[in-house]
Amino acid sequence: MKKLLAVAAAVVVLPIAAQAQTLQYPGFYAGLEGGGNYMFQTTLNTPGIGSTANIYPNIGWSAGGMVGYDFVGPRVELEGRYDYNSATVSTGGIIPNFGASKDNITAMANLYYDFNAGGTIVPYIGAGAGVAFVHTCGLGTCGDTTQFAYQGIVGVGYNIDPSWRVNLDGRYYGTTSPTFNGLGGSSYQNNNILAMLSLQYKFGAPTVAVAAPAPAAPAAPSFIVFFDWDRSNLSAQALNTIKQAAGSYKTKGSARVTATGHTDKSGPESYNMALSLRRANTVKDALVREGVPATAISVIGKGETQPLVQTADGVREPQNRRVEIVIQ
Repeated sequence: MKKLLAVAAAVVVLPIAAQAQTLQYPGFYAGLEGGGNYMFQTTLNTPGIGSTANIYPNIGWSAGGMVGYDFVGPRVELEGRYDYNSATVSTGGIIPNFGASKDNITAMANLYYDFNAGGTIVPYIGAGAGVAFVHTCGLGTCGDTTQFAYQGIVGVGYNIDPSWRVNLDGRYYGTTSPTFNGLGGSSYQNNNILAMLSLQYKFGAPTVAVAAPAPAAPAAPSFIVFFDWDRSNLSAQALNTIKQAAGSYKTKGSARVTATGHTDKSGPESYNMALSLRRANTVKDALVREGVPATAISVIGKGETQPLVQTADGVREPQNRRVEIVIQ
């Protein structure tokens, strides 16, 4: 069953005022990210010296990029990221303390869910899994290991417009235990907290529609009623506009009224044709209640064939969900 878009219906008399529109559309996106990371203090099992050493990490940094597809709600994404941390290793006096470093090159598959998708502020949660290539250095030696990587994500996005989005999120990131070649081959826990800022670009997002101006000398009074997504019921504003249209008919004394229904392109063509007729008949019934004779009203359904705003198939566009009332 179709989910109701959180966009309120608006009703206007021509000239048509610009309507609130969704800022998020289905499509591919790409972006860059950067931030800081904190590796949890951990221990280094050191069979080479028969002891356990403590690792005291410093604040590190992270940078990367992503490509993904936005379903407007769920998002799937491939992420590549580089993380770096330095640390001090304390052996308890058996050997002098020494400096060490750890960096990851991580490839992750992430799944997100956006709350309030299409709005300006978009909270989201996510999780990911993948592979990490961990490079660890200390005591003049370095070693590379390949580990399973995973992360949990909580964040908030800001839709600047349908094409550009900024995200700020916090992540818990970990891998299975890497090894360190120094001190006889040791392992340690690699658990981290990251704070990441990203900028993303949506490919093929429609531009924000510009309101259409009224003709300089309209041939006949015209009115437009807008509807919620997949709905044919009338709001209070819609009823007020229909009352104005009925008043215009009564002023002319004798006229023909045409109510033409339209939909956006978010559903099947056959369904949209029937929905446009339901919307037009709903407007006709309201006009009759305001005193316009039913015999003076013609009802037409255009479905998705005559949009005010050109969009790709499947796009929910508020300005295309309408009934146009013309009095001649």
